[in-house]
Amino acid sequence: LIKDKLISSGHDISSGGLVTSLLEMCFPNNNIGADIDLKLFSEKDLIKVLFSESLGLIFQAKSDVENIFEQNDINFLKIGNTNNSSKLSFKSLNDEIILDVIKYRDIWFKKSYLLDQRQSGKIKAKERFDNYKKQPLKYIFPKSFNGLNKSKSKKIKAAVIREKGSNSEREMAFAMDLAGFQVKDVHMTDLISGRESLDDINFIVAVGGFSNSDVLGSAKGWAGSFLYNEKARSSLMNFYKREDTLSLGVCNGCQLFIELGLLHPEHEKKPKMDHNDSKKFECVFTSVEIQTNDSIMFKNLSGSKLGIWSAHGEGKFILPYSENNYNIIGKYGYKSYPANPNGSDYNTAIISSKNGRHIAMMPHLERSTFPWNWPYYPENRNDKISPWIMAFENAYNWLNSKV
Repeated sequence: LIKDKLISSGHDISSGGLVTSLLEMCFPNNNIGADIDLKLFSEKDLIKVLFSESLGLIFQAKSDVENIFEQNDINFLKIGNTNNSSKLSFKSLNDEIILDVIKYRDIWFKKSYLLDQRQSGKIKAKERFDNYKKQPLKYIFPKSFNGLNKSKSKKIKAAVIREKGSNSEREMAFAMDLAGFQVKDVHMTDLISGRESLDDINFIVAVGGFSNSDVLGSAKGWAGSFLYNEKARSSLMNFYKREDTLSLGVCNGCQLFIELGLLHPEHEKKPKMDHNDSKKFECVFTSVEIQTNDSIMFKNLSGSKLGIWSAHGEGKFILPYSENNYNIIGKYGYKSYPANPNGSDYNTAIISSKNGRHIAMMPHLERSTFPWNWPYYPENRNDKISPWIMAFENAYNWLNSKV
């Protein structure tokens, strides 16, 4: 029934019983409510009906499911309908109870808030508690995006670079492959030993993760593998000297590019990455708004606002100069925490080199490739792939005109 799109949401009747399960189904949005009729229950004690934790399932479904259940001898009760009131009402033979969803959502979230005070401190915990319901996901899709991915006959050579502790390299390689790249897996030991070089590679991507377990700090050990090994360092520097190359650093790879100073060689004071303001690892599905820009990968996404996964402990961009000295490609959908999970200067999520060819970004576009990767995706769209694929297609198209 889910695959046939007859069921849109559901919840098991678990801790707290029917009333808690129905409230939790209303919590994800600011304007969801329901009118629930309890008259069909054989049990008339409201406490037993609302708080019993007996096994059961609640579905929000189209009316077609009623006939299907009857044909298959599945017992069910139609208990009500959803609405946009932010109120959950229960009617029985003698009583009517109306619960304010917004009020009870704060009560539900309070325990997380109290725990968060011990992790993030009172200031950031309060900021999260105040803002979690004020930062709804809102998207603006590129007008040129049709939700499809075009296959490419010509393959352009690219490489995923990783170190011990890296992750997401397979998701990244898959997204690149979809866009037309012939992707090579290059480990740092390959570059250090000379088994591999980047001489015939036109696009490199340094992936996320925790290189060397971040023992020395974010990507500092990885950067040392380049700085203190001649073959690896020469291979990378020669790559950046060429005019037919593009690069992308994501999360740990972003930290690597910033640590090596690859994006701003002309600046005396280089950008740095610092610990999130919350002083802890943050994993959140947030949104990024693409600014008007001239970068190769993101120019035609200017003005769009898209959902994206973000997961890091040291994602705060420290940018020593005024904002106009940087090509900031993407900013978080909201400046405040937790939508901006790290407190970056100028709300920075994606940044580019002066020539627009080299990109560093903290959020994970490769973990947001398909609509089913997004916890929330607009129901009126039938996209096979998410707009983030456009960044890789733009890289392919630019390189296709060069090589």
